Amino acid sequence: MREKAVESRTPLPLLPCTCANLRRAARAVTRLYNRELQHDGIEVTQFTLLMALNLTGEIPQGELGKLLALDSTSLTRMLAPLKKRGWVQAKEGGDRRLRIFGLTPAGRAKFEQSLPHWKRAQDRVQKALGEKTMARLSGSLMEVTRLSLPA
Repeated sequence: MREKAVESRTPLPLLPCTCANLRRAARAVTRLYNRELQHDGIEVTQFTLLMALNLTGEIPQGELGKLLALDSTSLTRMLAPLKKRGWVQAKEGGDRRLRIFGLTPAGRAKFEQSLPHWKRAQDRVQKALGEKTMARLSGSLMEVTRLSLPA
């Protein structure tokens, strides 16, 4: 049993592709957050949308997509189950093509209910990395995200 614990801590090889390394890390961190959030019947991708809407208030779909670096099709697909559960509402903007999204009272309650579980996952990552490394990582991830944005 002890050997397996040591094996699981063996460093992973650095892959020669930055994208592959980022995606591998994202999958691993996603699993960690999802394990904590499963108690609330929500996944980290859904929680992220609730968190973004909690921070922004009502926001046009295009701006929400920019905030999360998501294309319109992916964002629409991710919002659908949240709308179906009554956590998110959409209304027309000044132009019929403009959709403005916001949290419903049920969505805000779901966000608040899930927040302590998300915080446990967040604290685990911060404890493992340390405060300075976490701050550097957050800054680096923001810069990497900016690379993909149109000039």
